[in-house]
Amino acid sequence: MDLNQASQEQLQQWQAQLQQDFENFKAQGLQLDITRGKPSSAQLDLSNHLDGILEGDYTSSNGTDVRNYGGLDGIAEMKALGAEILSVPQDMILVGGNSSLTLMFQAMLQAYSFGYAGPDSAWQKQDKVKFICPVPGYDRHFTICEHFGIEMLAVTMDENGPDMDQVEAMVTADPSIKGMWCVPKYSNPTGTVYSSKTIERIAKLGNIAGEGFRVFWDNAYVLHDLNADAAALPAIADFCKQHGTEDSVLQFASTSKVSFAGAGVAFMAASPANLAAFKATLSVASIGPDKVNQLRHAKLFPDMASLKAHMVKHADLLRPRFEVVLSRLEEAFGDNDLGQWQSAAGGYFVSFDTRPGLAKRVVELAAEAGVKLTPAGATYPYGNDPQNSNIRIAPSVPKVDEVDLAMQVFVCAVKLASVEQALEA
Repeated sequence: MDLNQASQEQLQQWQAQLQQDFENFKAQGLQLDITRGKPSSAQLDLSNHLDGILEGDYTSSNGTDVRNYGGLDGIAEMKALGAEILSVPQDMILVGGNSSLTLMFQAMLQAYSFGYAGPDSAWQKQDKVKFICPVPGYDRHFTICEHFGIEMLAVTMDENGPDMDQVEAMVTADPSIKGMWCVPKYSNPTGTVYSSKTIERIAKLGNIAGEGFRVFWDNAYVLHDLNADAAALPAIADFCKQHGTEDSVLQFASTSKVSFAGAGVAFMAASPANLAAFKATLSVASIGPDKVNQLRHAKLFPDMASLKAHMVKHADLLRPRFEVVLSRLEEAFGDNDLGQWQSAAGGYFVSFDTRPGLAKRVVELAAEAGVKLTPAGATYPYGNDPQNSNIRIAPSVPKVDEVDLAMQVFVCAVKLASVEQALEA
């Protein structure tokens, strides 16, 4: 389908056929949802052994009764596992509840309201606070910034990660830029894996940015490879140590898409100074996390080998879904310019770009036919995609045949919206 060379008559014929296909989809009464990157029920079933795994023994390796108060930074077994996941020493790890998003919010609260180097270092002490947001990116990161009234500055991404020439120029020129969001492995939604060079340059930002600058390193998909030959992500902590910027990076991860999404374990890795400040505030709000759940996870994943074996099972469930998405996209758009996308080697998303100006229309059409997509613009700060082109596809929850059907609807919606636009031109 070459819209650039098509006559008005040809465009009208295509529109009529696509409209008929679209009406046929609508008549099926579909209710399919590919909006959010949640584990499917089959993936959650992989961790059902968590129930009863303690067999009445609530004692951690150091003799602590995990049913009681205390242990603000988590049990030793999970600190050891978190250290391996994030490639840091164990004394840099804090283990929290089920949500790394909660830890990220608390880390932002600490920086904004209390500071990591005493009250005078709190970001709220200055007139303006800005944050760098690589785009397309994760909507919940943007929501946190909006909640605190932090101005978001979009930075483009390429195959190596954020445009670091742009990032470095911005932080050098503007000391009110106090942080940057990063999803370094299988970035949400593009699936980009940051290159070693990019990671080192991010680690060095603390030497050129304004006082109090912090990178929020959300390594949500560090474990979520779809293929066995996936390369390991270079450890940003090693680069920070090399360049003397240990205080400038806060790392996060969790088992939310590894075990039970609503009952996992979250990790934060930070320098001793950052951890001390964070825990001083946390101790006011909490006497300790759910250590019983932490011990359950320690029994389920006693070491990295068991955790990696578990993730292979996840990959086996996810891979067919991604293969269907990519196959349908290649079949429909591989020989034309109606859409562009990035192949996903891991994570939970496929990022798709329509022709400029069409994303909202595609989402609207898909919804009419019973396929729910993430709102257009969600992958940009303030919900404003300047090109109105990016759409995030999350195929993990529906069954494989349902993903296939949803993608048929999606393809039809993209083509129909594209032909409509061409006819209006």
